[in-house]
Amino acid sequence: MSGDLRKISLLAVVLLVLLRISIGWHLMYEGLWKLSTLKTSTPWSAEGYLKNATGPMRGTFREMTGDPNDLKWLDHGHMTAKWDGWRERFLAHYPAVDQPNSVSKQPVQDRLNRLMDGQDSFAAALESLPPDFDLANVGGVSKKAIKFDAKAKRLIVDGKLHLLPIERDRLVDAAEKAKPEDKAAQAPFDDFIKAVKEVAKLSSRLSFHERLTALLKQDPERVGVMLKANAGGKGGDDGDASAGDSASKQTPVVIGDVDKYKNYLAFYEQQYAKAKTKSDWDHLGKQWIEVQQLRRDLVGPVQALEQELFTSAEELLSVEQLATGPVAPAASPIRSINLRTMWGLTIFGLLLMLGLFTRLSALGGAALLTLFYLAMPPWPGVQEIPSIEHNLFVNKNFVEMVALLAIAAMPSGKWFGLDAAVSVLFTRRPKNESEKK
Repeated sequence: MSGDLRKISLLAVVLLVLLRISIGWHLMYEGLWKLSTLKTSTPWSAEGYLKNATGPMRGTFREMTGDPNDLKWLDHGHMTAKWDGWRERFLAHYPAVDQPNSVSKQPVQDRLNRLMDGQDSFAAALESLPPDFDLANVGGVSKKAIKFDAKAKRLIVDGKLHLLPIERDRLVDAAEKAKPEDKAAQAPFDDFIKAVKEVAKLSSRLSFHERLTALLKQDPERVGVMLKANAGGKGGDDGDASAGDSASKQTPVVIGDVDKYKNYLAFYEQQYAKAKTKSDWDHLGKQWIEVQQLRRDLVGPVQALEQELFTSAEELLSVEQLATGPVAPAASPIRSINLRTMWGLTIFGLLLMLGLFTRLSALGGAALLTLFYLAMPPWPGVQEIPSIEHNLFVNKNFVEMVALLAIAAMPSGKWFGLDAAVSVLFTRRPKNESEKK
């Protein structure tokens, strides 16, 4: 074997070293690019790749994401806990959130809590109720939802019940009908109507938790009705973004559709296990499009609501606070996979370029590429991934994996790399000891 190694030409040595450095650069740059996205609002994730895995290990790779079918997005308890955890990280991440900043005179912490949990009440200034006008006598209006505080001279709406649009209209109609003919005596009624409209507009702003509840649990009593009927309205007395501004654009998730989605998923998985021929895969491809459309219809509004929450929270921050960077995501299976993939590519690539621990880094890189290969193997009888390429058994991941195994079998780090210096350090000591003897 040693004799064969001596026969390797200088050109072969140069090309093998160049191959090692090229693959190292490819892996390292890919890892560094992925790591750089962590500082953005859309960090890289392997989630999409794993969820679309094919082949015998499809289930294993999909389960690695922790939620292969996005069903947790439709779980009210899970989403509530997720948002509350994010709020804790948000408040711990940014400095001085309990102090007023350049954006508002009120602390970010208080404004965020109000944005997410809502207010205890909404109020509009009103000197007095119109003469002989009793709120309790207006039919179709909840007695708990609205009241007049004569001492504070305010018309107050309960922050949890809100004032429904139909209740607002009934109050306005009742006041209009009760107006006297004498124009001079109509002022109290006009003031009342103005206050009703003002407090109804303020009340139409739903908190994010209320909107989530209406979206996923279809609260039929009041909040769900507000979500359907609310036309929203921007602005407020403190400049907060309105959590109800886009409520009218949202459609509550229909529980029956969730069951339909789950049943369709189960049926698809059964058919997937039986598929063998191209016609089977073509038919399943059409079914998968329908499954994904159902998923988007159900999960999309919840994901949009979460993104709106994050955006609204960032708008509360000053420039100095925003400079701290985005809030780190919570620990999760997919986050762990993402970080290991990013750092694995970067470290293995760097070591290959330096020629340091070359054999181990080549094996590590080959192991990563093996996982990429097995997630979507180009094998007969396996669903073909749409691509401009046409592969059978061998694809780019496989070729690069074999190349790394070849590099691991050769001492290229000693030919040109730091392995040569490491080898000298480890071989010099035994030699010196033998000379002393």
